[in-house]
Amino acid sequence: MAGFQQAVFVTTAVAKAGFSLTDLPELVLAGRSNVGKSSFINTLCRQKSLAYVGKRPGKTRYINFYQVEDLISIVDVPGYGYANRSKTELKAYGTLMEDYFNTRPNIRAVILVIDSRHGLTSDDEDMLEYVTEKRFPILIVATKSDKLTQSEKMKTNKELQLRFGSNVILFSALKHLGIEEVENWIMNKIKT
Repeated sequence: MAGFQQAVFVTTAVAKAGFSLTDLPELVLAGRSNVGKSSFINTLCRQKSLAYVGKRPGKTRYINFYQVEDLISIVDVPGYGYANRSKTELKAYGTLMEDYFNTRPNIRAVILVIDSRHGLTSDDEDMLEYVTEKRFPILIVATKSDKLTQSEKMKTNKELQLRFGSNVILFSALKHLGIEEVENWIMNKIKT
């Protein structure tokens, strides 16, 4: 597969009124701060700086919309689990997420991005439960797998596969591992 070409940043939404107006199917990226969602977007779309890669966690505080050709919108929701958030920010985050998931009719699937070195955290478990309740198809993408030894990769993959079935892909932005598998999964979801 040639990959997702001609991807462009569309908008950042700080509230429901700013959500992108599109009829395209939407793929949601969720995950803790600092798991590599921006690097995942850049690698998947074959661009170096489509999504901003911050040096500090917690940079994505709003919802970012990207359009890939006339195929799909990739929607990057704020990273969760970052400790340096005020109660006001956490409440605004919750409202923004509820508004997004409750008002978007074209959500086709969710990719939960986790750090392969740490597995699922309690925050990831909460997001997984939320997405499952909403009945969206979900794929777990375990990033930074290049930092694992071969035996660690096999162990991590086996543990995640046992828990979630076949919808787990080890991914590395650095080594470009897992890109085709992710693309194929996405294309299958937007066709349905």
